[in-house]
Amino acid sequence: MTKGRLIVCATPIGNLGDVSDRLRTSLASADVIYAEDTRRTAKLLSRLAISVPLRSLFVGNEMVRSDELVKAVADGQSVAIVSDAGMPTISDPGATAIRAVREAGHVVVAVPGPSAVTMAVAVSGFGGDRFVFEGFLPRRGKERADRLAAIRLEPRATVIFASPKRLARDLADLEGVCGPSREVAVTRELTKLHEEVWVGTLGDAVQKWKEEVRGEVTLVLGPVDLGGVSLDDAVKAAQALVDGGVPISEAARSVASDAGVSRRSLYQRLLEGQGSS
Repeated sequence: MTKGRLIVCATPIGNLGDVSDRLRTSLASADVIYAEDTRRTAKLLSRLAISVPLRSLFVGNEMVRSDELVKAVADGQSVAIVSDAGMPTISDPGATAIRAVREAGHVVVAVPGPSAVTMAVAVSGFGGDRFVFEGFLPRRGKERADRLAAIRLEPRATVIFASPKRLARDLADLEGVCGPSREVAVTRELTKLHEEVWVGTLGDAVQKWKEEVRGEVTLVLGPVDLGGVSLDDAVKAAQALVDGGVPISEAARSVASDAGVSRRSLYQRLLEGQGSS
């Protein structure tokens, strides 16, 4: 029996001209393809003149599908996994299935390809030596406040996926925590017909992107210069944590350590802020 394997395939994020020969061959030679959205993948396969059975694998059924997928690989099948666009597992399903196949002792390989993350970093001009990927920001509450406060003091460029419906709010909240002068790149519909790349400050971005937009959006927030973090900046970041439900003492300790400011001074400023609110 031919030894089975799982092939993790990156698919185009918009422009079908980005389909590589290796991707085309891998999909055409697969015994079955597991897709985040079978309808969307069916259109891709049709354009590539490929006919292979499709099975769904999305967040809601990934656990169940993983067992099925492992069995197919164990039976000697070549199984491909794709998401709607880009590389599976990058803010998309797939990690559970990949881990299950690997833990079962089978081969997992990947076909590299287009990525909104690396493309956005490249066109931002902020440099790609060191950057972090945050995915989508939490929608509300303490988790969102914690994430924003951490991003405020991040010394590396930060890549963030933004829903077109929440872009204006995300930019406004980032400005509120990071300040209006922080650099940001707003990239939209990368590789597609209406591709747009805008680079400026958060203050200007908030004014430009007030309305809901269409298409996929990826933000790249410029890095902060930790040497330039003032006590006022640290207070703003710590207050975001407090607003999200973090105790004042814990917020002061966390932010002071990252920003290199006095914990006692930061704690006192937070207390004063509570008293005047």
